[in-house]
Amino acid sequence: MATVTKVIEVSSSSKKSVEDAVQGGLKKVAKSVKNIKGAWVNDIKVVCEDDGTITEWRVNMRVSFVVS
Repeated sequence: MATVTKVIEVSSSSKKSVEDAVQGGLKKVAKSVKNIKGAWVNDIKVVCEDDGTITEWRVNMRVSFVVS
């Protein structure tokens, strides 16, 4: 039987780093989706102060998982 993989798009943010935003998004998705196999980060955005200090990292990513 063929394997079927589904892809969903997720947005996540962190005040620490891009890596923390990705990890936080994946952990949240894993609460309701099983068999996660990977993710592609499509877009990275930052929110910053007037002086250029980054206050938040934001990522959009596609998460793939095997459908059983």
